[in-house]
Amino acid sequence: MDLKRAKILLTGGHGFLGEKVYSELLKAGVLAGNVSRPRSKELDFRLASACDKAVSGRDLVIHLAASVGGIGFNQNHPGQLFYDNAIMGINLIEASRKAGVKKFVQVGTVCAYPKVPEHIPFREDDLWKGYPEETNAPYGLAKLMLLEMLQAYRREYGFNGIYLLPVNLYGPGDNFKPESSHVIPALIKKFVEAAKNHNSEVVVWGSGKASREFLYVDDAARAIVLAARKYDKPYPVNIGSSNELKIKELVALIAKITGFKGEIVWDAAKPDGQPRRKLDVSRAKKEFDFISKVEFKYGLGKTIAWYKQNYHK
Repeated sequence: MDLKRAKILLTGGHGFLGEKVYSELLKAGVLAGNVSRPRSKELDFRLASACDKAVSGRDLVIHLAASVGGIGFNQNHPGQLFYDNAIMGINLIEASRKAGVKKFVQVGTVCAYPKVPEHIPFREDDLWKGYPEETNAPYGLAKLMLLEMLQAYRREYGFNGIYLLPVNLYGPGDNFKPESSHVIPALIKKFVEAAKNHNSEVVVWGSGKASREFLYVDDAARAIVLAARKYDKPYPVNIGSSNELKIKELVALIAKITGFKGEIVWDAAKPDGQPRRKLDVSRAKKEFDFISKVEFKYGLGKTIAWYKQNYHK
């Protein structure tokens, strides 16, 4: 797709990932005036009428807006997570079809994968081969329904919708609110504050045995824009770094960078979440030549420095 000429709707365009995608679009030659980034207080995508208004006259929709949180938020708000994410996507896809939008980019979630996948690294073809990890299931399944919807709309209406599956993102500008943050920002906040206050210990959820793959937010944004330009097939595509590490290793690294000298206490009564997460990213390389660039320790250091500068001056 020729992005330079496209009129684009970028949902969630002022969020953590959205700001980076917006910057990537401008780098690709898109005129700022051609990108619509309505905030939720302006247009509530849970309402069909708001979606009809948002997509009118648009050639491309990149749907990033989501209701998200970490394990604790997922446990406390499963109904909200399912409804908000399902209904926003359903409304936007249907509105886009009716309005004649040329392409729809849906950003899904790694949480859609089975708790115990058939293969590790996770392959896109294994998405339906098992139930997601329980604390993530309502969010993951709501997003997965949108893949089925896009594929059904392609078959019946010829609607060009693509579906991307990023792993856990991190980077400067992340959400550091304790009630809704993901693992990296939550840990950064804990350890920076503990180091500053000379605390003797930090309590961390779970056993530390689970593993995760992380992708720097700039890399994710670059992948999304590449896919918007080059990818037009119905098959979902993993977006990741292929760098897997255990939570214990992550915690030790954050403790070292933040200068925390105390004891790390593991609260094994709290959930670990999915045991392992590592994606097979070969399809992204083959289809639109995406490979992550930012090395994890470098990206983590940048994220910690950003948090200190903006929250602990």
